[in-house]
Amino acid sequence: MKQVFDHWEETPAAAKGGAVALGNFDGVHTGHQKLLAETAGYAKALGAPLVALTFEPHPRRFFVPDTGPFRLTLPPAKRRLLAEYGVEAVLEQRFDAAFAALSADSFVDDVLLSGLGARHVVCGYDFTFGARRSGNVEMLRAEGTRKGFGVTILDPVMREGEIYSSTRIREALRAGMASEAAELLGHSWEIEGTVEQGDKRGRTIGFPTANVGLGEHLRPRFGVYAVRALVGGKWRDAVANLGRRPTIGKLQENFEVHLFDFDGDLYGKSLRVALVDFIRPEMKFAGLDQLKAQIAADGQAARKILAGGK
Repeated sequence: MKQVFDHWEETPAAAKGGAVALGNFDGVHTGHQKLLAETAGYAKALGAPLVALTFEPHPRRFFVPDTGPFRLTLPPAKRRLLAEYGVEAVLEQRFDAAFAALSADSFVDDVLLSGLGARHVVCGYDFTFGARRSGNVEMLRAEGTRKGFGVTILDPVMREGEIYSSTRIREALRAGMASEAAELLGHSWEIEGTVEQGDKRGRTIGFPTANVGLGEHLRPRFGVYAVRALVGGKWRDAVANLGRRPTIGKLQENFEVHLFDFDGDLYGKSLRVALVDFIRPEMKFAGLDQLKAQIAADGQAARKILAGGK
């Protein structure tokens, strides 16, 4: 990503006068990808930069601060995905009280025109903007006609009668349907976080794990997953447990990743972990021997899934 900035008043000169994709882009899913491809077409025709306007924190976090973790992509992953689809600059607009109070007219005049100098904007059919969501796509289209910038509104992107949406992907993940979520996303869903110091219990029973911080990521169904983890530029097969480890009596949520045939030190490093398939729900075992036997079985199941079998 060439440029990332967090307020429209700080738009770099090279990012002005672009074709602008509007939205939260949580997950950068198949519907978002269609929107970005459409915007890229206008950017090319205009000889202008492709810019994404999104919001941080997510507006839901601002308006309902005590809501649980729900994000599909945190900023680093979102920037990376946006760049993969041709975005050259991202305005991660600070979503604070001042921005929430901005009128729909000011969003158009100050943010889109004065700040970004937008020549063409593209958004989904349900995009709203301005205080109390007072602006909608009809208003945006009318403003574009009046003020001389292009506006393209995308119809819903459908799959078998169902709209591709971040909400549907969250539902799939909460049900443990990692492969279904990947189909909707157009890529595997990942948890990306720093490897933290755990209690090192896995090492004592022969299955060392990387304890990856979950942060604001949505919590998918608790249980065991076949996963791949990016280490040193290479995707490695692994098995992961997400949950509270009831056998050990822990209540804190943990995401523990055991990389097959790996003996490196990952503490303090950022790790990307792609969920491939759900193996089993979280269980409580009678003791450590039973737990060790199940972990070994989970590893075999994950290896089989990742090798292409079921």
